[in-house]
Amino acid sequence: MEKEWLVVDKLLSKIKITSNPNNKPVTIHGSLDDLRCIGVGTDAAVFQYAHKPQYAFKLYAEDKKEKIQTEAEVYQRLKNSPFFATCYYAVYERYLVLSFEEGITLYDCVLQGIHIPHQVIVDVEDARDFAKEQGLNPRDIHLKNILLQQGRAKVIDVSEYGKEGNDLRWEHLKNAYEQYYDLIDGKTIPFWLMQTVQRWYNQKNFGTFDDFMKDVLRLTVFKK
Repeated sequence: MEKEWLVVDKLLSKIKITSNPNNKPVTIHGSLDDLRCIGVGTDAAVFQYAHKPQYAFKLYAEDKKEKIQTEAEVYQRLKNSPFFATCYYAVYERYLVLSFEEGITLYDCVLQGIHIPHQVIVDVEDARDFAKEQGLNPRDIHLKNILLQQGRAKVIDVSEYGKEGNDLRWEHLKNAYEQYYDLIDGKTIPFWLMQTVQRWYNQKNFGTFDDFMKDVLRLTVFKK
Protein backbone atom coordinates (compact mmCIF):
# COMPACT_ATOMS: atom_id res chain seq x y z
CA MET A 1 0.00 0.00 0.00
CA GLU A 2 1.20 3.51 -0.80
CA LYS A 3 2.43 5.36 2.30
CA GLU A 4 0.12 8.31 1.70
CA TRP A 5 -2.90 6.04 2.20
CA LEU A 6 -1.75 4.36 5.41
CA VAL A 7 -3.33 7.02 7.63
CA VAL A 8 -6.63 6.72 5.77
CA ASP A 9 -6.46 2.94 6.04
CA LYS A 10 -6.31 3.23 9.83
CA LEU A 11 -9.21 5.68 9.88
CA LEU A 12 -11.36 3.52 7.63
CA SER A 13 -10.74 0.55 9.91
CA LYS A 14 -12.79 2.41 12.53
CA ILE A 15 -15.81 2.66 10.21
CA LYS A 16 -18.17 -0.26 9.67
CA ILE A 17 -20.60 -0.56 6.78
CA THR A 18 -23.61 -2.88 6.85
CA SER A 19 -26.00 -3.63 4.01
CA ASN A 20 -29.78 -3.56 4.28
CA PRO A 21 -32.54 -5.67 2.71
CA ASN A 22 -34.75 -4.66 -0.21
CA ASN A 23 -31.90 -2.87 -2.01
CA LYS A 24 -31.85 -0.04 0.52
CA PRO A 25 -28.73 2.11 1.10
CA VAL A 26 -26.08 0.80 3.48
CA THR A 27 -25.82 1.90 7.09
CA ILE A 28 -22.63 3.60 8.33
CA HIS A 29 -21.45 2.86 11.87
CA GLY A 30 -18.98 5.33 13.34
CA SER A 31 -17.66 8.70 12.20
CA LEU A 32 -14.38 10.63 12.17
CA ASP A 33 -13.75 14.35 11.77
CA ASP A 34 -11.23 13.88 8.95
CA LEU A 35 -13.49 11.57 6.91
CA ARG A 36 -16.46 13.01 5.04
CA CYS A 37 -19.10 10.73 3.54
CA ILE A 38 -19.75 11.88 -0.02
CA GLY A 39 -21.94 9.06 -1.25
CA VAL A 40 -24.03 6.11 -0.07
CA GLY A 41 -25.11 3.16 -2.19
CA THR A 42 -26.62 -0.27 -1.67
CA ASP A 43 -23.22 -2.01 -1.40
CA ALA A 44 -20.83 0.65 -0.10
CA ALA A 45 -20.29 4.19 1.13
CA VAL A 46 -17.74 6.62 -0.32
CA PHE A 47 -15.53 8.83 1.85
CA GLN A 48 -13.15 11.72 1.24
CA TYR A 49 -10.17 12.33 3.51
CA ALA A 50 -9.72 16.00 4.42
CA HIS A 51 -5.95 15.96 3.87
CA LYS A 52 -6.06 13.99 0.58
CA PRO A 53 -9.14 15.42 -1.13
CA GLN A 54 -8.08 14.17 -4.57
CA TYR A 55 -9.03 10.61 -3.55
CA ALA A 56 -12.34 8.91 -2.84
CA PHE A 57 -12.43 5.77 -0.72
CA LYS A 58 -15.24 3.33 -1.49
CA LEU A 59 -15.75 1.24 1.66
CA TYR A 60 -17.89 -1.86 1.20
CA ALA A 61 -20.35 -3.58 3.51
CA GLU A 62 -19.08 -6.72 5.23
CA ASP A 63 -21.22 -9.04 3.09
CA LYS A 64 -20.40 -7.27 -0.20
CA LYS A 65 -16.62 -7.65 -0.19
CA GLU A 66 -16.67 -10.12 -3.07
CA LYS A 67 -17.63 -7.22 -5.33
CA ILE A 68 -14.43 -5.26 -4.68
CA GLN A 69 -12.18 -7.24 -7.01
CA THR A 70 -14.85 -7.35 -9.71
CA GLU A 71 -15.25 -3.58 -9.67
CA ALA A 72 -11.49 -3.02 -9.61
CA GLU A 73 -11.16 -5.16 -12.72
CA VAL A 74 -13.88 -3.14 -14.45
CA TYR A 75 -12.04 0.10 -13.69
CA GLN A 76 -8.85 -1.42 -15.06
CA ARG A 77 -10.57 -2.03 -18.39
CA LEU A 78 -12.00 1.50 -18.44
CA LYS A 79 -8.75 3.28 -17.55
CA ASN A 80 -8.22 4.88 -20.98
CA SER A 81 -11.58 6.66 -21.03
CA PRO A 82 -12.11 10.25 -19.84
CA PHE A 83 -15.72 9.48 -18.94
CA PHE A 84 -15.01 7.36 -15.85
CA ALA A 85 -13.18 7.77 -12.55
CA THR A 86 -9.73 6.25 -12.03
CA CYS A 87 -9.11 3.36 -9.66
CA TYR A 88 -5.67 3.76 -8.08
CA TYR A 89 -5.66 0.90 -5.63
CA ALA A 90 -7.79 -1.92 -4.26
CA VAL A 91 -7.69 -3.27 -0.73
CA TYR A 92 -9.67 -6.36 -1.67
CA GLU A 93 -10.99 -7.16 1.77
CA ARG A 94 -12.26 -3.60 2.38
CA TYR A 95 -12.26 -0.76 -0.15
CA LEU A 96 -11.21 0.86 -3.44
CA VAL A 97 -9.14 4.03 -3.79
CA LEU A 98 -10.67 6.12 -6.59
CA SER A 99 -10.15 9.57 -8.03
CA PHE A 100 -12.43 12.12 -6.42
CA GLU A 101 -14.64 13.61 -9.12
CA GLU A 102 -15.97 17.13 -8.82
CA GLY A 103 -19.45 17.90 -10.02
CA ILE A 104 -23.13 17.62 -9.20
CA THR A 105 -25.25 14.56 -9.94
CA LEU A 106 -28.00 14.85 -12.53
CA TYR A 107 -30.40 13.96 -9.71
CA ASP A 108 -29.41 17.13 -7.85
CA CYS A 109 -29.52 19.09 -11.10
CA VAL A 110 -33.19 18.17 -11.48
CA LEU A 111 -33.91 19.00 -7.83
CA GLN A 112 -32.25 22.43 -8.11
CA GLY A 113 -33.36 23.33 -11.63
CA ILE A 114 -29.80 23.33 -13.02
CA HIS A 115 -29.77 22.98 -16.80
CA ILE A 116 -28.56 19.63 -18.14
CA PRO A 117 -27.09 20.18 -21.64
CA HIS A 118 -27.62 17.65 -24.41
CA GLN A 119 -23.84 17.13 -24.49
CA VAL A 120 -24.28 15.06 -21.31
CA ILE A 121 -26.45 12.59 -23.22
CA VAL A 122 -23.86 12.41 -25.99
CA ASP A 123 -21.06 11.82 -23.48
CA VAL A 124 -22.89 8.99 -21.73
CA GLU A 125 -23.57 7.36 -25.08
CA ASP A 126 -19.86 7.58 -25.89
CA ALA A 127 -18.98 6.22 -22.43
CA ARG A 128 -21.30 3.26 -22.95
CA ASP A 129 -19.85 2.57 -26.39
CA PHE A 130 -16.34 2.58 -24.95
CA ALA A 131 -17.34 0.20 -22.14
CA LYS A 132 -18.91 -2.18 -24.65
CA GLU A 133 -15.72 -2.13 -26.73
CA GLN A 134 -13.90 -3.38 -23.62
CA GLY A 135 -16.28 -6.32 -23.35
CA LEU A 136 -18.31 -4.78 -20.52
CA ASN A 137 -22.05 -4.34 -20.09
CA PRO A 138 -22.71 -0.72 -18.98
CA ARG A 139 -25.86 -0.80 -16.87
CA ASP A 140 -27.32 0.78 -13.74
CA ILE A 141 -26.80 4.22 -15.26
CA HIS A 142 -29.23 6.66 -13.69
CA LEU A 143 -29.50 10.24 -12.42
CA LYS A 144 -27.40 9.62 -9.31
CA ASN A 145 -24.63 7.87 -11.25
CA ILE A 146 -23.86 10.72 -13.66
CA LEU A 147 -21.99 13.88 -12.69
CA LEU A 148 -22.21 17.19 -14.53
CA GLN A 149 -18.66 18.55 -14.92
CA GLN A 150 -18.42 21.88 -16.72
CA GLY A 151 -21.11 20.91 -19.19
CA ARG A 152 -19.80 17.37 -19.71
CA ALA A 153 -20.66 13.99 -18.18
CA LYS A 154 -18.66 11.78 -15.85
CA VAL A 155 -20.15 8.34 -15.16
CA ILE A 156 -19.63 6.99 -11.65
CA ASP A 157 -20.31 3.57 -10.05
CA VAL A 158 -19.40 0.84 -12.52
CA SER A 159 -20.08 -2.00 -10.09
CA GLU A 160 -22.67 -3.70 -12.32
CA TYR A 161 -20.76 -3.57 -15.61
CA GLY A 162 -19.78 -7.21 -15.26
CA LYS A 163 -23.39 -8.40 -15.00
CA GLU A 164 -25.51 -9.65 -17.87
CA GLY A 165 -28.78 -8.20 -19.08
CA ASN A 166 -30.08 -4.73 -19.87
CA ASP A 167 -31.93 -2.97 -17.04
CA LEU A 168 -33.04 -0.29 -19.56
CA ARG A 169 -32.38 2.49 -17.06
CA TRP A 170 -30.25 4.53 -19.43
CA GLU A 171 -32.59 3.99 -22.39
CA HIS A 172 -35.52 5.21 -20.30
CA LEU A 173 -33.56 8.17 -18.95
CA LYS A 174 -32.43 9.20 -22.43
CA ASN A 175 -35.98 8.87 -23.75
CA ALA A 176 -37.33 10.98 -20.88
CA TYR A 177 -34.70 13.67 -21.53
CA GLU A 178 -35.40 13.86 -25.25
CA GLN A 179 -39.19 13.87 -24.97
CA TYR A 180 -40.00 15.55 -21.68
CA TYR A 181 -37.03 17.46 -20.27
CA ASP A 182 -38.18 20.76 -21.76
CA LEU A 183 -41.17 20.63 -19.38
CA ILE A 184 -38.95 20.88 -16.31
CA ASP A 185 -35.77 22.53 -17.62
CA GLY A 186 -34.87 25.35 -15.24
CA LYS A 187 -37.56 24.43 -12.70
CA THR A 188 -36.84 23.18 -9.19
CA ILE A 189 -38.51 19.84 -8.51
CA PRO A 190 -39.64 18.94 -4.97
CA PHE A 191 -37.73 16.14 -3.28
CA TRP A 192 -40.95 14.30 -2.41
CA LEU A 193 -41.87 14.25 -6.09
CA MET A 194 -38.49 12.85 -7.11
CA GLN A 195 -38.88 10.14 -4.48
CA THR A 196 -42.38 9.31 -5.71
CA VAL A 197 -41.28 8.97 -9.32
CA GLN A 198 -38.29 6.86 -8.26
CA ARG A 199 -40.50 4.58 -6.19
CA TRP A 200 -42.97 4.13 -9.04
CA TYR A 201 -40.19 3.30 -11.44
CA ASN A 202 -38.51 0.80 -9.11
CA GLN A 203 -41.78 -1.02 -8.58
CA LYS A 204 -41.74 -1.91 -12.32
CA ASN A 205 -45.49 -2.38 -12.38
CA PHE A 206 -46.07 -0.21 -15.46
CA GLY A 207 -46.67 -1.48 -19.00
CA THR A 208 -44.49 0.54 -21.35
CA PHE A 209 -42.24 3.44 -20.46
CA ASP A 210 -44.69 5.76 -22.22
CA ASP A 211 -47.40 4.48 -19.86
CA PHE A 212 -45.13 5.30 -16.95
CA MET A 213 -44.48 8.82 -18.22
CA LYS A 214 -48.21 9.42 -18.69
CA ASP A 215 -48.69 8.68 -14.99
CA VAL A 216 -45.83 11.03 -14.12
CA LEU A 217 -47.23 13.78 -16.32
CA ARG A 218 -50.51 13.68 -14.41
CA LEU A 219 -48.67 15.39 -11.60
CA THR A 220 -49.44 19.09 -12.10
CA VAL A 221 -45.83 20.24 -11.63
CA PHE A 222 -45.00 18.91 -15.09
CA LYS A 223 -47.86 20.61 -16.92
CA LYS A 224 -47.13 23.59 -19.13
